[in-house]
Amino acid sequence: MQIFSIPRTMPKKTVRCIILATIAAFLAACSHSVPPPLPYGPCPTPQQVEWQRMEMNMFCHFGPNTFTGLEWGNGNESEALFNPTALDCRQWVTVAQQGGMGGIIITAKHHDGFCLWPTPYSSHTVSQSPWRDGRGDVLKELRDAIDENKSQLPTLKMGIYISPWDRNAPTYGTPEYNETFRLTLEDALSRYGDIFEQWFDGANGEGPNGRKQDYDWTLFNSTVARIQPRAVIFSDVGPGCRWIGNEEGRAGETCWSTLDIEGFTPGAGSPHPDTLNQGNRPTATLYWVPAEADVSIRPGWFYHDNETPKTLQQLLEIYYNSVGRNALLLLNVPPDRRGLISSADSARVVELRQTLDSIFSTNLACHARTEASHIRGGRRCRTFRPENVLDDDYHTYWAVDDSVLSPTLTLTFDEQTVFNRVMLQEYIPLGQRVAALTVEYLSTDGTWHPLAKATTIGYKRILLTPTVTAKAIRISIDEALACPVINHVGVYLDKWLR
Repeated sequence: MQIFSIPRTMPKKTVRCIILATIAAFLAACSHSVPPPLPYGPCPTPQQVEWQRMEMNMFCHFGPNTFTGLEWGNGNESEALFNPTALDCRQWVTVAQQGGMGGIIITAKHHDGFCLWPTPYSSHTVSQSPWRDGRGDVLKELRDAIDENKSQLPTLKMGIYISPWDRNAPTYGTPEYNETFRLTLEDALSRYGDIFEQWFDGANGEGPNGRKQDYDWTLFNSTVARIQPRAVIFSDVGPGCRWIGNEEGRAGETCWSTLDIEGFTPGAGSPHPDTLNQGNRPTATLYWVPAEADVSIRPGWFYHDNETPKTLQQLLEIYYNSVGRNALLLLNVPPDRRGLISSADSARVVELRQTLDSIFSTNLACHARTEASHIRGGRRCRTFRPENVLDDDYHTYWAVDDSVLSPTLTLTFDEQTVFNRVMLQEYIPLGQRVAALTVEYLSTDGTWHPLAKATTIGYKRILLTPTVTAKAIRISIDEALACPVINHVGVYLDKWLR
């Protein structure tokens, strides 16, 4: 059947254009006729995807403990203790931006009950302190500093930590306290613009009357959802994101973003730390509760004069064990008694960012030739082609037909390439699927050698490998719960941490 005819007198250049346009139209039609994979299992909300893509945020523990040297205050400290001499939240923001952080989470109220903003629901606040003559508001100053720097990249977001444990509140340990805490939450969440994360500590210690509080988590979570519907709620069991089970910034070698939270509560009622560390293999009854790995740049969470920041090598290891294992890294950088981040801490944060940029700014495989054992819809369809793993568009990916659970992807380099890091990313808006994989490399003598094995990928997995010189790498999906959907592959050389 003749689809169209081309006059013999038509210029050859025009003929070529018509043929290429026809081929492009055919391929486009083919691509559009192949539907994308259906979501598998629990999937993230758009807010959870946005949260995960922040990768690193800054925690700021600040309050009376900064001045007493304690980690957990007693709740009976005098408000006069809180008197930073040179507090400047703009400096915090600068450090966070230079460190490549996506947001800052401030301890608005720690276990001692002291509030860094003048809430009417407590008498233990900055309004009773000599700082700013009792008219200060740390949360407002942080919000203003973030807004002033919106033109600078990255654009920071603001999060709030509010501990439900309160060693000062006279009603703690009674049903009345839950209502007081709700009003406190409402007050903080209503005053300071958009809040990207509400951080709930699960600690539940003795109150001043010797009783523990029976927290109304349903009330607390619904209050956050009503006032800040886009906020991701952190606790041991989410529902927005979960504790990683340790304070070392270390996610599990296997790290699912899904978790069984039915029947569990934050604190003593949470799943075992090993479960929090690894998550649960996805099923239809689970929930998308990705992991957040919190760790301090110093031994303590609050600033202490006798402590020093972790080394660059320690922080790199933490990065690989958190972001590199499908978790978000929340790095605590505590302001000192002046209300400023110390020069030692700020320098280390900037050094970490500069080092990460030097490692990951250039994908050594960016010009590699890609070849896949399978392509969704066949090799003529371009929507799900393997080349997508090398572009800069987060929403493009290589995918295979639904029945294919063990495909391979090969990247052949333009020249011999030296590397020791392999980065893999799944397109998590469609769920987490990969459960086991193998990476091999093609050596200069033309033989394939094993390089690494892993279980989960998730949003991001960075495999630390021996330093090798290779012509190509081959990624084999050994086990998948549904057809794999891979949106990025990167190859890098880390000269700092071997």
